[in-house]
Amino acid sequence: MNAANGNDSKKFKGDVRSPGVPSRVVHVRKLPNDINEAEVIGLGLPFGKVTNLLMLKGKNQAFLELNSEECAQTMVSYYSSVTPVIRNHPIYMQYSTHKELKTDNSPNQVRAQAALQAVNALHGGGMGGMAIPADVASMGGAGSQSPVLRVIVENLFYPVTLDVLHQIFSKFGTVLKIITFTKNNQFQALIQYADGLTAQHSKLSLDGQNIYNACCTLRISFSKLTSLNVKYNNDKSRDYTRPDLPNADSQPSIDHQTMAAFAAPGLISASPYGGAHAFPPTFAIQQASGQYYTVQGLSMPGIPGLASLGHGGMAAAAAAASRLGLSGLTASGGHHVLLVSNLNPESVTPHCLFILFGVYGDVMRVKILFNKKENALIQMSDSTQAQLAMSHLNGQRLHGRAMRVTSSKHTTVQLPREGHEDQGLTKDYSNSPLHRFKKPGSKNYSNIFPPSATLHLSNIPPSVVEDDLRRLFASSGATVKAFKFFQKDRKMALIQMGSVEEAIESLIEFHNHDLGENHHLRVSFSKSTI
Repeated sequence: MNAANGNDSKKFKGDVRSPGVPSRVVHVRKLPNDINEAEVIGLGLPFGKVTNLLMLKGKNQAFLELNSEECAQTMVSYYSSVTPVIRNHPIYMQYSTHKELKTDNSPNQVRAQAALQAVNALHGGGMGGMAIPADVASMGGAGSQSPVLRVIVENLFYPVTLDVLHQIFSKFGTVLKIITFTKNNQFQALIQYADGLTAQHSKLSLDGQNIYNACCTLRISFSKLTSLNVKYNNDKSRDYTRPDLPNADSQPSIDHQTMAAFAAPGLISASPYGGAHAFPPTFAIQQASGQYYTVQGLSMPGIPGLASLGHGGMAAAAAAASRLGLSGLTASGGHHVLLVSNLNPESVTPHCLFILFGVYGDVMRVKILFNKKENALIQMSDSTQAQLAMSHLNGQRLHGRAMRVTSSKHTTVQLPREGHEDQGLTKDYSNSPLHRFKKPGSKNYSNIFPPSATLHLSNIPPSVVEDDLRRLFASSGATVKAFKFFQKDRKMALIQMGSVEEAIESLIEFHNHDLGENHHLRVSFSKSTI
């Protein structure tokens, strides 16, 4: 079957696992329930023109058709290295077995086609004779939009400078003016383009994207202003049409040595490890021409649009931030303590939270609140790890409930006073042998991934075979969908559970499980699927 037909998307079964044969149709899976067409199209836009779209909302899936196989290859390669996350949902992609999409005018497809028409009109740099249909009015008519965007940066994990914003937003057109400021304890910016069409395209592509992986999220809206009045060219404001403007004192928020580590030369270093604070390359993408471009931090010329630091690069950045004393610049104000709410009081234990949050940092203490057992406080080793855990686990389901993870006002978790029993609800793990990040430069730093249905298993003894591990993981009542040993190293394997929630609970139950022969199983989330 070479063409996917949208006549009856309810009956359309989607792809069986593709063998990886390139196709210009990309199968997108695990989409959040409230995903809209523009967001799905936005996943493909940086890599080329999106020529067709089939939404299977009931299955949380979609099919994107790009204008060439090369564009689709670049897209799949990129997202296999940096998993896109939309509203805490990791999104997965593979080549479709279909070579093209055929859609009709059935009600399911009208909105998808309208959104596609509107986006491609913008993406082409002009209207091209196409009118934007009325049923995408909620996306905003580009012609009437202000050329000024208001940008809020959430989860400000690393410093974001005016130059970084200019580099990102210039990908979509000429930026005329930028003003940055802090309001309500949030870093914000006003960015002016030459016209509303360019601003619309930029907003559609960048809204909700992360500057760095899992942090520094862009929230973009149209400003009521139609023009910005910039008085000074400095690190807080810039008028690119008026290089003659005075500098004035702008009171830099961090010192020059620190800025050097985060400004473009350090972030996108000519040498992959150029300097003590430069970030390592995270992956390379082969373009159609055969050239490789290393992507570090923001985007490099080979990839239009926004590219995020991979988890390895992010850990290096976190280490650099720590060395430079930047931990106080996190969104949580440098706090190490997280408040976790909406837990299942019948099932949750300090140990279960220790193991789960320990995937993203070293957990020092856990306290389940005595009078509100659906709430817990978790003290991480540092604020970097607290931010990582919060960004990856907020919204994930544990024991049937979606957890809410926020930064706590507490600076430490108090242990109960001597003689005061709290039913074992408070535990101190500061000396636990199970900390994953105790060793400086541990390889665990480069293997931090969002929760996924596929788990990575390691430290498997030679005597343990596939059936043993399948039986072990099924013993808790979970579904084991697939299993695969690593070809080159049978101490490691991938196991795919029935859902992300099952995988989370399996990780909690079987991490450090004694497999005999002095081997304790190591379990983490995988970026790969089977």
